[in-house]
Amino acid sequence: MTFIHGISVKETASVSRTITTIGTAVIGLVVTAPAASADVFPLNTPVLVGAPTSAMTIADAIAAAGATGTMKGALLAIADQVRCPVVIVRVAPGADAAATDAAVIGADVAGIKTGMQALLAAEAQVRYRPRIIGAPGLDTKAVAIGLATVAKRLRGMAYAGAVGADRTAIVAYRGNFTQRELMLIWPDFTAPLGANGADVPSFAVARALGLRAAIDQDQGFHKTLSNVPVVGVDGLTKDVQFDLQDADADANIINAAQITTIVRINGELRFWGNHTCAPADDAFTFESATRTAQVLADSIVAGVLWAIDKPLLPSLARDIVEQINAAFRKLKAGGYILGAEAWFDAAKNPTAQLKMGKLAISYRYTPVYPLECLGLEQQITDEYLADFAQLAATA
Repeated sequence: MTFIHGISVKETASVSRTITTIGTAVIGLVVTAPAASADVFPLNTPVLVGAPTSAMTIADAIAAAGATGTMKGALLAIADQVRCPVVIVRVAPGADAAATDAAVIGADVAGIKTGMQALLAAEAQVRYRPRIIGAPGLDTKAVAIGLATVAKRLRGMAYAGAVGADRTAIVAYRGNFTQRELMLIWPDFTAPLGANGADVPSFAVARALGLRAAIDQDQGFHKTLSNVPVVGVDGLTKDVQFDLQDADADANIINAAQITTIVRINGELRFWGNHTCAPADDAFTFESATRTAQVLADSIVAGVLWAIDKPLLPSLARDIVEQINAAFRKLKAGGYILGAEAWFDAAKNPTAQLKMGKLAISYRYTPVYPLECLGLEQQITDEYLADFAQLAATA
């Protein structure tokens, strides 16, 4: 030790910890592309495109996709809406519909995940966790159920097509699902992507994936998919009658069944609908409520990781609570939630539990709900005729 007769000053840095909201604009896409290069898109393997760290842009991926399968069309639809990271898993089409479903759903055999299950390995493999997932053009009932299961494990949202030729059929189809992590969409778009600009069907689900990521980037996870213009489309594959004031309009009946549809407003085609497949009276019936729950859970968990294995002192509990509340204040100020509060509940932290190294912190929050129905009261009155004679004489 150096001798000093006086005062020694040791300088240290103290930086407060903050909770950062997780990134949500990451798409997970399951596709077929028989003509794609196996070197560029190996089967059942997460491939990252469009991220700052990826070797390929979305345009590169479109060029490498080949003309067959669903990959090219899905990526074109996404690219019209957004530039964001996309994790692509290519699968081989089966000999029949059941075999294709099995390939898309995938499995976990000897530690190797295939099909959509490979999205669960994406974070470890390519450093991005998909939060917005779909399999446009491949989303049968079995696949949609699988997507909802994978989305739940990823704490993300899945988007799938409502299967059916008409309004009655898709409303009946909706009864197959209860998952809050799934949104159903009907019908598809048409887009001028054919030869010489001819209109061809374009996956509505793919455009929903892209638009969802764009909304996350521009507005936030708390804004639903509904009532935002969709880029690059000019029509629909089915007729959907729409009138804001008509309860019997096709769009309203489809929405009442908790299916998102597509309408034209002021010349622009837009998704119309806010609901997941959770029951209508469920706390997570709105897309924004589900995504808020997911974002808060993952953001808080990641933000308090530093506290794990630290000495369990009262000050540690106070620090965790204050850190979470600071994040809540920031989210409330930004309009992402209406309010939230974290606290230490003594009743949930008995001595026996604390002795086991277990600490429970409670928190509650209120998400931002969409304004789905605006009531306007219109009255007819004769009161503005009261001074008619006087005004007429003055003139």
